[in-house]
Amino acid sequence: MAGRRGQATRQKLLTCLDEMLSSSPYRDVRVIDVARRAGTSPATFYQYFPDVEGAVLELAEEMSKESSSLSELATDRQWTGKAGWQTAEELVDGLLSFWRENDAILRVVDLGAAEGDKRFSKIRTKVLNGITGPLADSIGKLQSKGKADPDISPAAVAGSLVSMLASVAGQQKAAQSWGAKKSDLKPNLAYLLYLGVTGRKPSR
Repeated sequence: MAGRRGQATRQKLLTCLDEMLSSSPYRDVRVIDVARRAGTSPATFYQYFPDVEGAVLELAEEMSKESSSLSELATDRQWTGKAGWQTAEELVDGLLSFWRENDAILRVVDLGAAEGDKRFSKIRTKVLNGITGPLADSIGKLQSKGKADPDISPAAVAGSLVSMLASVAGQQKAAQSWGAKKSDLKPNLAYLLYLGVTGRKPSR
C-alpha cells in the first residue's frame, strides 16, 4: 500500500485524468499528458496504473460507489399523493445532478459498455440497477395494494423508466435542440416517472 504521499500522488493523477476526459476524447488521452498535468512523470503514473484504461476503470469504480446515493432516493419511498410527487422530483433531481457531476466518466463507461467491454458493462449495470431494483419493488408494493395495474411487469417498467432517465440525463446539454429548455427537464421527467410508476397523474 502506498503511504500518505503516494496516495496523494495517485489521487492527483486520477483527478487530472478526470479533468482531461471532460475536454478530450477518451482515446486521445495519453499517459504522458496525464503525468505532465499532474506535475509528475510517466514512470510515476505506471507505479499506480497499468495504462490509461486502468486508471479510467478506477475512476469508474469510484463513481459507481457514489451512485449509492441514487439508490437511497428510490428505496422505501412513498409513491402516492403529494409525497409521491416529491419522491419523483427528488429522484429526478438527484439523477440529473449525478450525471452532470460525473458526465465525463459516464460517457466513457457508456462507450465501453456499447463496445461490449464487460468491465464497463458491469459498472453501468451496477449504477442503473441501484435505482431499477427499488423502483420495481415500489411498483410491486403498489400492485399488492391494488394501486397499480396488476398486469404490468414491475421489473420491465422500472428498467424502461431508468433507461429513459439515464439517456436524457446524459443529453442535458442537447435539450435546446429538441425545442425544450434545460429547466423543463426536471418537472417533465418527474411527471413521466410518477406516471410510469403509479399509472396515475401526480397530485402536486
